[in-house]
Amino acid sequence: MRSLGRASSSAPSTARRNFLALGAFAVAVAALTACTTTDGSTGSGTTESPNEVDIGFFTDMALHHEQALAMCQRVIGRDNGDSVQALAADILQNQSFERGVMHTWLAVWGESTAPPATVMGWMGMEMPASEMMGLATDEQMSSLATTTGLAQGRLFLSLMRAHHVGGVHMAEMAREGAAIATVRSTAERMASIQNYEIGIIDQLLATTYA
Repeated sequence: MRSLGRASSSAPSTARRNFLALGAFAVAVAALTACTTTDGSTGSGTTESPNEVDIGFFTDMALHHEQALAMCQRVIGRDNGDSVQALAADILQNQSFERGVMHTWLAVWGESTAPPATVMGWMGMEMPASEMMGLATDEQMSSLATTTGLAQGRLFLSLMRAHHVGGVHMAEMAREGAAIATVRSTAERMASIQNYEIGIIDQLLATTYA
């Protein structure tokens, strides 16, 4: 199934390149608005003010990405199949970038980039961070690190699928409620990419990793 692994890593490349370009633009806009007041003079004000959704989404999604990166690090370089290797490497690269973009925005807004103790209050469903939608448990993460072969690949795909479902739910809510246009666009692109990857995962779980 080597060809499937290659297809999985290359097919969504256009969407991801678009997100990377958006991310670079977002960083530049954030830096500009950080030192531009609403009347065009320089100062500490901004032309756009984030609301609870902008801040909450980037804070929570950055934490959500941290676990996805940890999942990928547990399987990369292991003998669990070319398709999992390709998908994990792609997610690791792109979600690392996305997390950096989100932390840049939070810093510009004067918000903390430290992991939050509680999450999803901006969605009207505040809960402890450990219970965030889609997160794997400590036991599941330990099992992912110790399992081998195709069984590890299957577990990675199952955990990442649930993780993506939680991420898509957050992104779709942020797309509707964020105040800043670039945050809404970022959320939309995240949802699109992760939905695409869910399709890849479903195909792999029905074939190579069934």
